[in-house]
This record gives sequence, C-alpha cells and structure tokens, in this order.
Amino acid sequence: MEKENPQQVQISSSSTSTTTTTITVSKGRFCLSPLTKFHAGYFRICLSLCGQALLWKTLSETSSELSGPLHCLLRRFPSAAFILLWSLALLTLIIFSLLYALRCLLNFQSVRCEFSHHVGENYLFAPWISWLLLLQSSPFLKPKTPSYLLLWWAFSIPVVVLDVKIYGQWFTKGKRFLSMVANPTSQLSVIGNLVGARAAAQTGWMECAMFLFCLGIIHYLVLFVTLYQRLQGNDRLPTMLRPVFFLFVATPSMASLAWDSIAGTFDMLSKMLFFLSLFIFASLMCRPALFRRSMKRFHVAWWAYSFPMTVLALASAKYAQVVKGEITHWLMLILSMLSVLVALVLIVFSVLNTNSLVPRHDPFVAHPTLPIANCSP
Repeated sequence: MEKENPQQVQISSSSTSTTTTTITVSKGRFCLSPLTKFHAGYFRICLSLCGQALLWKTLSETSSELSGPLHCLLRRFPSAAFILLWSLALLTLIIFSLLYALRCLLNFQSVRCEFSHHVGENYLFAPWISWLLLLQSSPFLKPKTPSYLLLWWAFSIPVVVLDVKIYGQWFTKGKRFLSMVANPTSQLSVIGNLVGARAAAQTGWMECAMFLFCLGIIHYLVLFVTLYQRLQGNDRLPTMLRPVFFLFVATPSMASLAWDSIAGTFDMLSKMLFFLSLFIFASLMCRPALFRRSMKRFHVAWWAYSFPMTVLALASAKYAQVVKGEITHWLMLILSMLSVLVALVLIVFSVLNTNSLVPRHDPFVAHPTLPIANCSP
C-alpha cells in the first residue's frame, strides 16, 4: 500500500491469471461503502415479505372452504391488513431494487465479484423471484390481463438468462462444475424456474409453464443428488449461512405448487413433493445443533428461515383443500402461524439490530480496503 495523497488510497493486487487490479477510494466516494456491502443476499428479506403476502392471499381465498375455528380465525383477518402487508413488501422490494441498481452502476466491480462467488451468484435470482411472488399475490392485477402478462415476461426473462449462464457453467467450466460449487443456495435457480412456471400457468400459458417447470425440476434432481453425495470440495458454506439449509424445504414445496397450477389439481405428484418437503422440514427441526453456531449473532442470513417455511405453509394450504379433514386443516394452521411468527420475530430482530444487518466484512463481497482477486466470471 502506498499513500500518494492524504485523501486518496490506492490498493493494488495481482493474480496469476489477471492483470493488476486497482481500486481508488477517496473521501468524495465514501458514500459507495454501503453500496459495496449491499449484496443480493439482502433480497432474502423481500422473499420473506412477498411470500407472506402470497400466503395470506391464499389463506383468504380458501377460508370459505374451511369450517369451525379455522374459518373464524381466517375471516377475522381484515382485507386492509393484507393490502398493508402487500404494500410493505412492494415498498421494500422497490427500495432494495433501486439500491442494487445503484450498486451495479457505481460499483460494478463488486457485482462481478459477487457473480463469481459460489453463493453470491445464486442470490441474483432472488430479486426476480420476489417480483414474481409479488405479482402472484397482487390484489390489483388479475392473471391474463395485459399488464400481468407484460410483467411476467419482464420478471421471467432474467431468470432464463441467469439459467443459461449458471447452468452453462455447470456443464462446461472445469472450476465451476456443479460438483465443485454446489451448495444449498444453488436451489434458488430451481425455485426461480418453478415460481415462473406457476405464474405462467395462472395466465394460461401452459407451454411456457411446462418449459420452466421441466427446466427447474430436472436440474433439481441433479442438484439434490449432488448435495446428498457431499463430494469433496463442494462443502464450502460459511457457518453463518447455515440457515440456507432450509431451502431444501422450499424447493419441493414450490414444485408442488407449480405442478398444482399446471395440472389444475393437487394430484399425486404434488402430494409426493409436499410430503418430501414436510419430511425434510422435520429432519432439520430435529437437528438444532446444525444451526447453533450461526445463531450466536444476528445476521441477515437469518431471513433464510422465513421463505421456506412460508412456501411449506402455502403447499399445506393447497393440500388441505384437496384432503379434507381436521388433521390437514390444523397442519395448515400450525405451519401458517409458525411462518408468520418467524417473519415477525425476524422483523423485530432486524429493527433492534440494524447495525448488524450491514456487517463490516461480508462473506462474498470484496471489502474496499482489501485486495480483490479472482473476480473474473
């Protein structure tokens, strides 16, 4: 490090395969620091809020088919509260999207580093998944309307583009083979396809829905087997990110919902996927020691608990519609209330620990005062 000016610091680093990278940090550009630390992983919050909006919309639509205390409980949930929740999710997603757009414009080097990270690249799907969930939960837009169809294209095309990039790396790049980079967050690429398939099925575009569903489910099978094998070299997940193991619950749950929309009924395949997600959820709940170290200090990764539980509650609501009975209805109620409780607790913790939401050092963002290496995609 050499000082050329009191107001300017130059940091240079060399790599065996790239030329020297120089980063200039000055007092006039100090405002870029928050943008450097704001990565796509923060869209976990948007995933949770948008998922909650979709959950409450689904529960309000199915309340008329329920009876007894469940019916009374859901009927007491005012429509104004749902509108408020949806508006909060929309506002949060707009703010986060604008912040990330500024990050891309003003600090694109950090975005390139994030895209080359085995965890960070997967969260690039999160913004588009959030927008698709928000679109499906919208109280103002109906499927098959021109505005809905236009927004579906706007949010689905980036998912396919990312598919081509990431899935292509799994096939062709030696250092980016699936066996080397696979981790639980890799399932976000699958979830993106499944959410897009569900939205397409609701518009009546069954061919697009089948295309996205097949693309997602085939890669899910390959990814699931790869993660089960735990090949040497692919277990590189930081301890603080262990809450993302709950994405094992989200993927089959979303697959069951997507197939339900395509088939028009919660048939045998949807039930099988739902049972798989229920089993994985029970398995994770029986292993609290796995998450003990990651829970010592609040981190934005805690939000990874909320979205999978919300999707599981959504699948249970669809299952309760088909399989009538007190057990299925109470299962839906327990999972839904647990999902809401987790979301509320995370909101409270986030408000009380705002300083911890943006840590000084982040696991997959190059810090502006540290050398940057291996940032080429």
